Amino acid sequence: MKICTRLLTVAAALLAVNVAMAQAPAGSTGQCKDGTYTTAPSKKGACRGHKGVQTWYAANAAPAAAPMAMKSNAAAPAAAPAAMTAAPAKASHQSMASMQQAAGGGPGMVWVNTSTKVYHCPGTKYYGKTKEGKYMSEADAKASGAHADHGTACTK
Repeated sequence: MKICTRLLTVAAALLAVNVAMAQAPAGSTGQCKDGTYTTAPSKKGACRGHKGVQTWYAANAAPAAAPMAMKSNAAAPAAAPAAMTAAPAKASHQSMASMQQAAGGGPGMVWVNTSTKVYHCPGTKYYGKTKEGKYMSEADAKASGAHADHGTACTK
């Protein structure tokens, strides 16, 4: 009975990870709190400078069920998909260039990430590409309490 319970727990965890990964870019091991994705091999320091880890998709250690299967006659659980266990050699965040820019914007408009209260200038990496946001004038962005990305205002 314990074996069945543990196998069901492992299966549920794998299902949850697969559902979360269905929305993430290929090769991602986690999502940072600012909406970017990481391919870091471990959770520690994976989203440094990105407000920390929001969701971790990859397993850092070998599954706990493997030694248990050796002690019993029960079949071992299916191996995790390669995307979950294989970690790229170099950690990086998904390029925002591959994401579609939100409709709208234009001259004199900045993109305000409404969850972080950071605004981005036209032509920059995150302009129109954060998970949550809207276009507005730079003056309106400042009036709403938003600040410029890396302290660099769009107009001087």
